Amino acid sequence: MVALMAVVLLGGCASTGTPEERHPDDPWEDFNRKVFAFNEVVDRYALKPVARGYRFVTPDPVQTGVGNFFANLGEPRTALNSLLQGKPGNAGVATARFLINTTVGIGGLWDFATHMEITGREEDFGQTLGAWGVGEGPYLVLPLLGPSTVRDTGGLPVDGYTYPTTYVEDDAVRLGLTALRVVDIRAGLLDREELIRGDRYSFIRDAWLQQRRYEVSDGELGDDPFASDEFEFDDADFDDAFSD
Repeated sequence: MVALMAVVLLGGCASTGTPEERHPDDPWEDFNRKVFAFNEVVDRYALKPVARGYRFVTPDPVQTGVGNFFANLGEPRTALNSLLQGKPGNAGVATARFLINTTVGIGGLWDFATHMEITGREEDFGQTLGAWGVGEGPYLVLPLLGPSTVRDTGGLPVDGYTYPTTYVEDDAVRLGLTALRVVDIRAGLLDREELIRGDRYSFIRDAWLQQRRYEVSDGELGDDPFASDEFEFDDADFDDAFSD
């Protein structure tokens, strides 16, 4: 479930505001803003201070290694969901990355596969549901997890069961790894907060939805008529522009 933290916890740093008009993708905005405010408190007094301390005391190479380690654990999930979406090529890439980074990369601490230019797209069950034609549903802010949709929320249990740390039997080790992953992700977001402008709730919502739709569609955002060879215009199209 913490896979969404990379964009989710950014919402914890934002302040709430009064929506001027209802967003078509966010019919539950009043509820979402209350959860957003709760996430803000948790982040301000718990996650963000810990993340700052982690970044301060942890050398950059170690932080990179920790991030690589957890990213490598996500490769089996990508391989499985790629197969479910009918993308055997991406499944093969994810499998190769996992094997290479786990062995040559010393348990995933070193992303050797990327140095070999073996890269692919990350996939999760929310994306799989999208590929199967399931609508994304309304935008939803989850406690602690943050931005989501009804469709992605439904995919969280499957994502949890396909992440290796779920099967660590020692509770202390499993919880410790989960906590480290959350802190590492949160530390990676510290510099990105400066990009937020205006109403932070709306900014994060719109940015997250745009990014998520890009991921589900594998970057296919539709045809651009201005990029088509068949798109034509004449001088009459500009009459209104120069009428003043």
